[in-house]
Amino acid sequence: MKEIRNSSVILAIDDNPTNLKLLDRLLKAKGYRHVHLLSDSREVVTTFLDLQPDLILLDINMPHFDGFEVMDALFALKRKLMPPIIVISAQQGLESTLTALQKGARDYVTKPFEKNELLMRVQNLLDAHLAHKMLDNQTQVLEQMVEARTRELHSTRLSVVQRLGMAAEYKDEETGNHILRMSHMCKFLAQKLGWSDYECELMLHASPMHDIGKIGIPDSVLLKPGTLDAEQWEVMKTHAQIGGELLGGDTSDLMIMARNIALCHHEKWDGSGYPNGLKQEAIPIEGRIAAIADVFDALTSVRPYKKAWSTAAAIDYIKEQSGHHFEPKLVDIFVQHIDEINHIKNQFQD
Repeated sequence: MKEIRNSSVILAIDDNPTNLKLLDRLLKAKGYRHVHLLSDSREVVTTFLDLQPDLILLDINMPHFDGFEVMDALFALKRKLMPPIIVISAQQGLESTLTALQKGARDYVTKPFEKNELLMRVQNLLDAHLAHKMLDNQTQVLEQMVEARTRELHSTRLSVVQRLGMAAEYKDEETGNHILRMSHMCKFLAQKLGWSDYECELMLHASPMHDIGKIGIPDSVLLKPGTLDAEQWEVMKTHAQIGGELLGGDTSDLMIMARNIALCHHEKWDGSGYPNGLKQEAIPIEGRIAAIADVFDALTSVRPYKKAWSTAAAIDYIKEQSGHHFEPKLVDIFVQHIDEINHIKNQFQD
């Protein structure tokens, strides 16, 4: 600790050069190697920011800015870890001492001072400050480790979500690049709703999970060419509930959003959707966004059982379903930005 203490930076501020020289000789004789002297109080803030001192010795009676004003200026910088200040002044009396301590000084020494007493006060305050610095550095290291671990965990979750999306895509031969187009449309709509960058990225990575529940649908139903009969359709509809169950139980923002999308992307604004017949705002907003993007891309894509609709025909259908299948506000945004939506669709063609 002694070696670290002696390497500390000490800033002495006094308009009297004789006082500064005395402090310089005294501190250096004790082994302190980095003592900086300042006689012009107007230069305190600049010098402080440049040196980043570990301790400040400060006079009170100085021209331009007195010691109290200097402390006001230094504490106005709002440093996370302010170095201790020892006021050394010829002013004696309780009022000056209390004012200095109230403004942030850690100690008050009157001139003329006893050298060994001052050196002990310097040593004690430096030791305490250095201990605080070490603790703060350890805290920063721990915070960085936690942040890195959090990023790693988010990356792992994202990788799991992406691989599950690929698994669903392989199971359903009709998807092609559907999940790419649909997820980027979802992100675009979220941006137009004013979501934050973080929320939009969640939407981009969570929306590919919308049909993950199809993993649990028998191939005889999922891969059947042509139209499903009533019984098969009921089986197919269970994919939303299955998706919600597959993605449930995780408290991360990503997985919560992915679950909501998987469970709710077939709910309808008027309450006639499935699996739970949710209505209007009871449907999570991410589910409402996914619904319109999913339907538009499905309508305008080729399927073994149908030709691709034109953009105009698909938009007409979406407008007709405003207030029924889709939230009117989202329909308005979607129609208003159809050129950008089409750009996304063309960017990820099969």
